[in-house]
Amino acid sequence: MKKLLEVKDLNISFHTFAGEVQAIRGVNFDLYEGETLAIVGESGSGKSVTTKSIMQLLPPGNSEIKAGEILFNDKDIVKASEKEMQKIRGKDISMIFQDPMTSLNPTMTIGKQIMEPLLKHRKLSKAEAKERALKLLDLVGIPKPEIRIKQYPHQFSGGMRQRVVIAIALACTPKVLIADEPTTALDVTIQGQILDLMKELQKRIETSIIFITHDLGVVANVADRVAVMYGGKIVEIGTVDEIYYNPQHPYTWGLISSMPSLDTTEEELYVIPGTPPDLLNPPKGDAFAPRNPYAMKIDLEEEPPMFKVSDTHYAATWLLHPDAPKVEPPLAVKERMDKFQEKQAGSLNGGK
Repeated sequence: MKKLLEVKDLNISFHTFAGEVQAIRGVNFDLYEGETLAIVGESGSGKSVTTKSIMQLLPPGNSEIKAGEILFNDKDIVKASEKEMQKIRGKDISMIFQDPMTSLNPTMTIGKQIMEPLLKHRKLSKAEAKERALKLLDLVGIPKPEIRIKQYPHQFSGGMRQRVVIAIALACTPKVLIADEPTTALDVTIQGQILDLMKELQKRIETSIIFITHDLGVVANVADRVAVMYGGKIVEIGTVDEIYYNPQHPYTWGLISSMPSLDTTEEELYVIPGTPPDLLNPPKGDAFAPRNPYAMKIDLEEEPPMFKVSDTHYAATWLLHPDAPKVEPPLAVKERMDKFQEKQAGSLNGGK
């Protein structure tokens, strides 16, 4: 597969009255043609900041990319001017924002909002742009597009608004689509519909997706690969099966353990103890060490490197060091790991 996007040693800070917040600290990942990469982690882990930097949408004045490269089609877009980025945004790289209620302009019809990027980037005539807008509304599952195209956002439900936002993002058939928690503001039933829609659309238009979420449960259904973020860093990355069924970092164990199931009662729901690190004063060692029940002395003193688990799976935890003690993950995680090993054994035996 061709590498479409490459983020190298990205470091981003915010300058505040309290001091410098080191929000992103040495992030590295790649995105390949036609794949969905999910970035997961708690609020404040750096997911949205990382992806907004790809589109140069960080707030001007107090944000700064201190180091690193973001290579898109082999060009470093960190150094791109605003004029150059205006040609990329919406055309080559599009974004679906978190809240469909505030993503649309209440004073413009849905049709005009979908036509806008087509008129700007594709230089279509108004008639051609309208025809394309009708097809997009149909593509994202909005009935009676001929009527809906003349209506305003307040005439649509939350789920329908999110479908319109997706239609706008897909208008110019972008190479990269960034979805920033696109289902968070929607109820569970509509969430499922939007996720199914995105999977179907990806196959039809062959775009690459970066899917941001705090919900690891969503990941299993949408992603090819998963990057787990904590404290402004990627602490584990691998295929969806490797992260979901064979996780190696204690933070990933915590995320999986805290996923509710149909059998989970309120008393049984696991919560990761403690709070995320203060990135005004980033910790010296492993940022997760104060919340990690398996932390060793070295975790408080030295930051772990990325240890190789497989050709596609890496995790930054000292537990993977050859001299580290053997630690058994929590029961909820171990059950998944056992299923993964059974699955692997089955594939080695020809699926028998």
